[in-house]
Amino acid sequence: MKVLVADDDPISVLYLQDVLSEWGYEVVVAADGLSAEAILLQADGPLLAVLDWMMPGLDGTDVCHNIRQAGLERYVYMIMLTSRTETEFIVAAMNAGADDYVAKPFIAEEMRVRLRAGRRIVDLEQELRRQATRDALTGIFNRGAILDVLQKEIARRVRTPDFLSVIFADLDHFKRINDTYGHLAGDEVLREATRRMAATLRNYDSFGRYGGEELLAVLPDCDPEGALIVAERMRGAMADATVPTAYGDVAVTVSIGIASVNHADAVEMSDLLHRADGALYAAKLRGRNCVSVATTDGRAGPASGGAGGPDAWQS
Repeated sequence: MKVLVADDDPISVLYLQDVLSEWGYEVVVAADGLSAEAILLQADGPLLAVLDWMMPGLDGTDVCHNIRQAGLERYVYMIMLTSRTETEFIVAAMNAGADDYVAKPFIAEEMRVRLRAGRRIVDLEQELRRQATRDALTGIFNRGAILDVLQKEIARRVRTPDFLSVIFADLDHFKRINDTYGHLAGDEVLREATRRMAATLRNYDSFGRYGGEELLAVLPDCDPEGALIVAERMRGAMADATVPTAYGDVAVTVSIGIASVNHADAVEMSDLLHRADGALYAAKLRGRNCVSVATTDGRAGPASGGAGGPDAWQS
């Protein structure tokens, strides 16, 4: 786990680096309060921080206060390192947002147990967040989380020149699979389907379970042509091989609808989802195991795969 060490005393920093590295932490260093704040505000910033009270730019209490006010989605556990051990200073540090304090000069073993306590707390917070945002069966985002991602990407899109695309994917004849092989087999199929399709996405794409066997992928900075390539990979990942289960091998295909929007288009999330859902419905009408693309007027445009064949159209 990464730990930020923020201190303008190079000797203190070197000692902390040595002991923290020995304890298995990845140490990130800042020599002033402004740098410390910038590091903690990064999307992949450390979840643990040891902050000296007195630093150039911003002092440790300023950093704590600003990080708490920033409203980060993750929790940062901050330990104040200070020679001020009077009650009023400790209270001031805690009121500013610090979680703990260690007196200078610190004892290594005391710092170790304080960090261990902080790590337990951030690990628990991360696990609770994961449970709140992940689908229990498949491990991908649940409906609320993937819609939250989409809403944020729609808001971000207006500040960039790039497209935003969404993909609705629905497993074909899933009820038939449950009826034939049983619901436990259906669960295995859904887990494997999400694993295969998620593997076709980019690192910065998002994938969630919209409901039942319907899945939603959010593809930032992806135009309709790029989304069609991704969707075809997702379709092929299912059509090209059966899914082995404890109840027998199951042949599974997927129908896919795509909708895209660029920065110049004013669009609500519900409108974008409605267009993608319409394209998915068109793919089902074409015989399933295919991809349809919604045009800006809501009609289904160029598509691939399935009974309609490559480059088929469905209105």
